[in-house]
Formats: sequence, structure tokens, C-alpha cells
Amino acid sequence: MGETQEVQLHITSDGGAKGANSLEDNSNLPSQVNQTEIKKEKKTYRYIKIAIFAAFMLLGQSSATLLGRLYYAKGGKSKWLGTLIQLAGFPILLPYKCILREPKNKFDSHKPSPSMFAFIYVSFGLMTALDCFLYSVGLQFLPVSTYSLICTSQLAFNALFSYFLNSLKFTPYIINSLLLLTISSTLLVLQNEPSSGSTQVTKKNYAIGFICTVAASSGYGLLLSLTQLVFRKVLKRASLKVVLDLLMYQCLVASLVILVGLFASGEWKGLKNEAKGYESGKASYFLTVIFAAIVWQVANIGCLGLIFEVSSVFANAIGILGVPFIPILAVIFFHDKMHGAKAISLVLAVWGFISYVYQDYLDNRNATTQKTSDDHAPNASLPLEEGH
Repeated sequence: MGETQEVQLHITSDGGAKGANSLEDNSNLPSQVNQTEIKKEKKTYRYIKIAIFAAFMLLGQSSATLLGRLYYAKGGKSKWLGTLIQLAGFPILLPYKCILREPKNKFDSHKPSPSMFAFIYVSFGLMTALDCFLYSVGLQFLPVSTYSLICTSQLAFNALFSYFLNSLKFTPYIINSLLLLTISSTLLVLQNEPSSGSTQVTKKNYAIGFICTVAASSGYGLLLSLTQLVFRKVLKRASLKVVLDLLMYQCLVASLVILVGLFASGEWKGLKNEAKGYESGKASYFLTVIFAAIVWQVANIGCLGLIFEVSSVFANAIGILGVPFIPILAVIFFHDKMHGAKAISLVLAVWGFISYVYQDYLDNRNATTQKTSDDHAPNASLPLEEGH
């Protein structure tokens, strides 16, 4: 009888323990549901931000490229002013920066030193100044459709630099994308066509424009990879305010460098006559310069936002997405010729972009699947976590 009572007591105690555990599990259900809803809300909010940044980059980059070409097509001649347009619009971001409040978190204790921030701002500013100047030379000597297609090589350079700096993996789709974009730009090397506008471009100037655009594309790819590296290794838990600081101080340094070049070259002396001789009138001259400066900043915000939220290669891929629209708009507004080689180059550029985007889709799907399996897997370390 004593043994029977002990067994009954043991069974009863086990049943009570199981019941208590089931009650604890049921009490945890609402918190688990809330956490799932919070994760979904955060994921949705992140996708909304990515969509907004992508729209900023697409609209800003396309509009800025066309307005930059319009400046040269209607009589603009200053390469230094054409470069300054890409940078000097950063003061329009000041009101937005002032209303942003950086959340107080652990990032403050790991914040880089002022000297590190200064080094980042100055080095990135110098790189940006050189890169924008090369782009300005390319845009002056090349038709806008040819220029935009050569710029697709940014993605190839960005992927190459990200392989070394950010551990990007080269998959068959990535390699296919790089090859297609390289061939797309190579098809345009031997093309010599008149530039849009009142002036004709010689073979020498066409070659200079091509080389400068390719060099600028490689520099831009390097700059994007370095920006992602800084976000990941130095700034780490950066906020949107830190992103704006990087953009504004980078543009400030670059603008000062370009202003020095503008006055040192003596081109500033001819700006007054340039405005008077502008084909569409003086008012149109200033409107073109002002709006181009504004939309360049819109594109820059979109680019840095995408690097911050996703990666530099993804930001570059979104920029390449606008390539099919720029040549079409160039044919409409600037009467660029869409010959066979350029059409094939356009198709290859779009194909290369789609190849990269599909690889990015596969990576995101695999990451989501892995995360879901980890969430549903038995957590063997739970007692250790409870012990802490």
C-alpha cells in the first residue's frame, strides 16, 4: 500500500508539473503573438522605407542626369559648375536634419571619435569631388543615352570592390550580371556619334568622355563599397541623422574643393556671359542649375538610405534600374539616336540588372527560410538564458 501511494503521489506530482507547464505555455502565447506582430510591423516599415529611398534614387538620378545634359546642350560650358551642381544642393537638407532627434541608445557609448568622423568626411568628400568632376566631363562630351549606359558599369565595379571589402559572394547570377554589364559598356567604346546640342564632339573628346565616365563609374563603385564598410565597421548602429551628417559633410568638403577648382581655373569669369548666352534664356539657365542641384540631393538621400537599409550593391542596382528610362527620354527630349549597338547595349544592361536582382531575391528568401527554421527549432540554450 505504501508503494502504491508513492506511485500515485509521483504520478500526481508529474501531472501537476505538466499542468503548470501548460499553463505557463498558454500564458506566454499572447506575448509570442505580440512579438510576431511587432516583427511584422518592423518588417513592413522597413520595406516602406526601402521603397521610398528607391523612388528618391530613381527619380532624382534620372532627372538630374537629364538636367545636367540640358545644361551643356543649351550652351553651358563650365565643367566645374557642372560638377558643383551635383554637390551644392546639400543646404536644403538642413531643416530636415534639425527636426531629427537621434535616439539615445548604446550607440553613444561606442560612438567614433571626432577625429575619425573628420577623417571619414574629408576622405569621402575628396573622393566625391573627383568622381563628380569625371562624371561632369563625361556628360559634357557624350550623348546622355550613351553616358547612362556606360554608367551601368558601376554595378560591376561595386560588386568587385564589395567582394574584397564587404565579403560579397560571387554566385553564377552575380558573375552573369557582371559579364553582361561589362559587354554592355564595351559595345559603346568604338561608337562615335554627335553629342546632343549645338556642338559636335570629335573622336578625341568622345574618347575622353568615355574614359572619364568609366573611371567615374569605378570610383563611384569603390565609394559605395567603402560607405557600406563604414556603416558596418565604424558607425555600426547608425541612425538616419548619422546618414544625413555623412551626406552633408561629404558634400560640403567636395563643394569646397570644386569651388577652389572653379576659381583657380578662371572659369568663374565666364559664368555671367554663359548665363546671358544660354539658348533658353537667363531665367531658364538659373532654373536648370537650381533644380539640378536639388534633385541630385534627392538621389543622394535615396542612395545612402538604401546602403544603410540594405547594401551598397543593392543601392547601385536600383540606380541601374533607371537606365532603360534615361535613353528613352534622351531620344524624346534630346533627339539622341538609338542605333543597333546602343539598343543591344540597353538590352544587355537590363538583363544584367535582372540577373543581379534575382540573386538578391534568392538570398533574401534563403535568409528568411533559415530564420524561420531557427525560430521553430528547439532552443537548447533556454535554461542558460533563464539562468542569466
